[in-house]
Formats: sequence, C-alpha cells, structure tokens
Amino acid sequence: MKARYDISGMNCAACSSAVERAIKKLNIDEVNVNLLSGVMEVEYDENTVSDKEIRQAVTKIGFGIETAKSAAEKRTLIRDKAKIDERNLFSRLISSVILMLILMYFSMGHMLGFPIPAVFKTPIILAVFQFILTIPILIINRAYFINGTKHLFSGAPNMDSLIAVGSFASVIYGIFAIVQIFLGDTHYIHDLYFETAAMIPTLVTVGKYLEGKSKTGTGKALDLLIDLTPKKALLSKDGKEIEIEIESLKVGDTVIVKPGENFPCDGAILSGESYVDESGLTGESIPIYKAQGDFVSAGTINKSGTLLVSAEKVGDETIISGIVKLVENASGSKAPISRLADKISAYFVPAVIGISLTTFIIWMLTGAGFEFAFSRAICVLVISCPCALGLATPLAVTVGTGLCAQNGILIKSAEILEELGKASVVLFDKTGTLTMGSPKVTDIIPFGLSENEFLTLCASVEKMSEHPIGKAIVSEAEKRSLNTKTPQSFESLPGLGLCSVIDGKTIYGGNPNLFEKKGIKVDNNILSQYNNLCMMGKTPLFFSVDGEFIGCIAIADIPKTDSFITIKKLDDMGIKTIMLTGDNDITAKAIAKDIGIKDVASSLSPADKEKVVRKHKTAGEKVIMFGDGINDSPALAASDIGVSVSNGTDIALGCIG
Repeated sequence: MKARYDISGMNCAACSSAVERAIKKLNIDEVNVNLLSGVMEVEYDENTVSDKEIRQAVTKIGFGIETAKSAAEKRTLIRDKAKIDERNLFSRLISSVILMLILMYFSMGHMLGFPIPAVFKTPIILAVFQFILTIPILIINRAYFINGTKHLFSGAPNMDSLIAVGSFASVIYGIFAIVQIFLGDTHYIHDLYFETAAMIPTLVTVGKYLEGKSKTGTGKALDLLIDLTPKKALLSKDGKEIEIEIESLKVGDTVIVKPGENFPCDGAILSGESYVDESGLTGESIPIYKAQGDFVSAGTINKSGTLLVSAEKVGDETIISGIVKLVENASGSKAPISRLADKISAYFVPAVIGISLTTFIIWMLTGAGFEFAFSRAICVLVISCPCALGLATPLAVTVGTGLCAQNGILIKSAEILEELGKASVVLFDKTGTLTMGSPKVTDIIPFGLSENEFLTLCASVEKMSEHPIGKAIVSEAEKRSLNTKTPQSFESLPGLGLCSVIDGKTIYGGNPNLFEKKGIKVDNNILSQYNNLCMMGKTPLFFSVDGEFIGCIAIADIPKTDSFITIKKLDDMGIKTIMLTGDNDITAKAIAKDIGIKDVASSLSPADKEKVVRKHKTAGEKVIMFGDGINDSPALAASDIGVSVSNGTDIALGCIG
C-alpha cells in the first residue's frame, strides 16, 4: 500500500533523516521524506505495519503527522503559512538585529574606539547590561530552543539542537563570568560570551528569512498555475444551470463554459465552437479554434462562444494539476549530491555534540582549566550551529526549479539538474522549438497597388480561411489596423489555394500551380523572386483579381528571437548543436543559417528523429532533445534528457527528463 503524509516541525535535513530512520525501523518497504514540501511517501504491507504505528513512530520523535492534503489545498496552506511566517520572521529579525547591534556596541565597541558611557566602564555593570540585552533576543527566537531541546531529548537532534546547546552554553558561561566579576576577578570581563549567545539565533533568523523569501518566490509560479482553475463550475443538469464548488465536480458531468471563463476541468466539447486561449498552460499566444469533439484543458480560457464540455478529468487528475505536482516534486526531490548531504546530516548533529564534549574532556585532562576547556567546547558548537550542510543543497534545488518554473521551465526531478551539466550534444526540433511555430508575413510584393491596399485585399480573401497561412495574413492586416471586407463567397481549393468573391470580383490566392491551372499570367520578375523566397525557406502566395495578377505575399515560420543567442551560448560552452526537422533540405538549411546551427538533419519522420538520438547515445554522448509536439515524443523519450517546449504539455508530463 502507498500512502502520503504531511509532516510538520521539520526544518533541516537532520529532521527528515530522523523521520526516515524512525519509519524504516517499522519494516517499511520504501519511505521518502521531502523536507521542503513536508510530505512523506511510504509504501508498506498492511499485514505487517499499520497506519497507527507509522503515526506513532513520527510523533514519538517530536514531529507532527497527518494525512496528506490535495495539491491545491496544500499549496493554499503553504502560501498562507509562508506569508505569516515571513511577517513573523521579519519582525523577529528586525528586533533581534537592533538589540544585537546595541549588544555588539557595548561588548566590542571599545575595541574600535567607540565612546562608552562612564557608567558602563564598571565591569559588573557592563556585564549585567550585556546579559539583560541578551535575554530578549533569546526570548524572541525561543522557537529554536524549544524545538531544539525537544528533539535533543527525543533522540533526534537537529540543527536547532545545536543552536540551543551553543547559545545556552554561552549564556551559562557568561553567567559564570558575571559571578567571578562580582567576586572581584575583573579579568572575566573579557570572557563574556553573551554576544555569541545572541548572535547565533540572530544569524540563523537572517538565514531563515532569506530562505522564506526564496520559497515564497518559488511558489509564485505554482500559485499562478493553480489560480488559473476557477473555484466554481456551472453544470447543465436536466435542462437547468447549477453552480457548484469545483471540489464537487465529477467525471461525466456536463459543464457550461461561457465566454471569458476558465475551464474547470479537462474534457471534450459536446457542443458549440470557440477560440480557446491556452497561453497560461502551454505558452501558445494565439487562441486556438475548438469545436465539437476537440479536447480542452482546465485553466485555459474560453474566448468567444458558449461551450458544453464533458468532464473527463477533474481535480488533481487534470493536466494543470499534473504540472503543479511536477514542479512541486522537482523542487523537493533529491539530487544525488543532496542525498549525500542528507546521509551526512543524519550523523552531523550528534557528531558535533560529541566533538564538543570530547574537546572539553581533552582540554580538562591536559590541565588547561575549566574556563579554557569550556570556552573551546563552546567554539565547536558555535562554529557548527549555522552550518548550511543540511539546507544548502535542497534549497539550491528549490530555488533553481522555482526560477525555472517562473520562466516557464518545468523540471521533472532534481537529478536532471546534475545531468544537464554533463550534456555533450543538444538536438533541436525546428518547428515550434527554434521557430515561432506559427507562420508570419515576411514579404509583401504588390503589383500595381500600394502595399496596404494589396494586403487589405489579400486579408479579405483569407478572412474565412482556417489555414495557418491565411490566419497569418489576416493577423498582419489587423496589426496594421486595416479595414478588411467579408467575402460574398468562399471556396477552398485543396493543394492549390482558395477563391473568394468580394464586391463582385473573383479573387484567387494560392501557389503557382493554381495560377497555371487558371491560365493567369504572372510577372517574370515576381517568378524570379519566387524562387529566391523559396531558397530562403519561405512560402510565397500569388494573388489575382478577375484574372489579373496583383502581387505576392511570402509567409515563413520565423526563428524565435532568442534562438540565435541560445545556439551561440551552447557553441561557446563546447556543446554540439544539431537541428532535426521534417522539412525539406532547402527550408531546413535556410532556417539553420539564420540561427547559427551548422549541423542539420532534414526530411525526418518521428522514427528517424529517434534513430538520430540513439545514434549519438550509442557513440557515448550525453544527449538533450528539445521538442514541442507529439511527433517529437519518441526522440524525447529516447534521449538522456528530454525537454518539451511551447505547447508540448502532454509530453512534458511523460517525457521531460
């Protein structure tokens, strides 16, 4: 049986290691404790271990445990708790720093020549005043001492235990020094450790606050994804519209999604047609036309018509919830170096305490005296207390995956972060990966008309076309705020182009074969430019009005603005780059030249792309494959590291990494 639990009270790798050790004693098949998400996953045999025993094992060593909440609930709780914790930490930090600066002034200011009031030049008054300043700092940061002491006596010491022992020992020694000063030995004024006792929790609070800020930043990308899903859904039931909470939505329900609303589930459209904005989920900026039978995803936005959708996946089963889980698991998963740190941390705290005691005993045996031996033992604790061994690696993974998520990069596991650094060759799919993935107008060559007049006419012809090329022409006209007309009739000519009637005039738009078939003469200069445009990887279209040629428009899937920079950086790093595409060799080489890729493999099928990946892997190279569509999935899965970009959402869930 597999089970997930939320564990509370963990604040370092020693904590998560202690929980894992406690659970492993129960003859558990597998256990993994995620420090940063606070989730424990266990796999066990119900015949040998019970849920009650698991809970008791965790509570026995001083941690809280409860059944894991859903991803959405957990994110909401984490978000709310993070805000409260950040505010509390900030107030603690400010108070501690102010008192700490005052304490440092009176304890060490004389070393820098700072003026000290005459009353504080009396050793006993100065010593007591430092003690008085120290107490509120310790009270403000009492959580470290309460938590550290609890875990110390429960047999699972953590970083807080070191803080508690180090600060407490410093205070005890300071009190001992005050007694000696009161008895007349003023030399002890130089052996006060109150500033050390106060500095330890203050510095740790600084680190905790910065850690909290990092975690808050990490969660912002997830919050944006989660907030895409509406809190309520509108059902169609027995001819009525019923509004329900999103948690009550079930598979099989018929959902009504009106214009401007977000889809509450994944499912198929039962009726209606609309354009759907999937930018929040896939990064695709252009809304996609959807009609009956098409699939829609939770979190995407219905832009126009009202749709009836059959709910196929709801709640945690939707694609967007899967992406949220992917990011959360990645940010909390353990890279090999992090797992090594966890192993060391499990023994680190007791080892430090043991070394401190050993230091004290050795100095006592050598006759150095109690004060000297005690101060050296404290030094060991003080130096070790703020140690980031148990925190640095998991936090680095969290911050790294968090920053990636904010930039639209989802990482399946922390191990991938290490593997990326070993890459020797990067393979890129062309369309949608290195290029925009949607055609744009690149050249407008009018014949007998002004550029805008020609474009207006062409866009009017293409207005009713669903072809990406036609949409590109219409989009260019809209960008220029041109007033297009609606055709009186429209006919698509498969493999050739289209025909429209506007203001009683017959207008053709298409390739040279259409014009040859219709007997429309094309200007020789345009024909020569046509060949040049084709050599540049562009798709030219001819247009005519009532049999008279009026010009040419070229369309191309242009490279992304950062493709050239990306390729150059990889080249500078000594990493080989290769472009894979199903396009013909002329188009492929034209694009490759624009972005700086020297090696090109063209006219490839999905199976061919996979063969290229395996060829490089067989040669002993570490291969990264970038792709954006279902046709790239074999190559993504075959590579050492598969990276799905743009609108490859489904692949991201299955192939990335």
